[in-house]
Amino acid sequence: MPQYAILIYEKELPGGVADIPADVMAANIAAGEKIAAMGVTVVHEHGMQPAATARTIQRDGLVTDGPFIESKEVIAGFFVIEADDLDTALAVGRLLPIMDGAVEVRPLFAG
Repeated sequence: MPQYAILIYEKELPGGVADIPADVMAANIAAGEKIAAMGVTVVHEHGMQPAATARTIQRDGLVTDGPFIESKEVIAGFFVIEADDLDTALAVGRLLPIMDGAVEVRPLFAG
């Protein structure tokens, strides 16, 4: 079955997860139940540490602080799903509550 990466971009909150509003957290929990009801399998799921903990390895091997792109949003988390097709994966992405960011749905190469 095809796999898709779901990347969640948000503005970084000063207090991290503690600053996520209760209604957004509740919507995240409800999304998990809806995803399962769609028959979609979540293969991997991970939240991300703050962007300040990131390190970037440049082409010349130099390691620098921070994420590799300059953006007001950071990758807040990601997961990998198995879904029948891109339309189903997009439906999963639409279930995710976004405060100030976006959700990217990207097909993965077959392994």
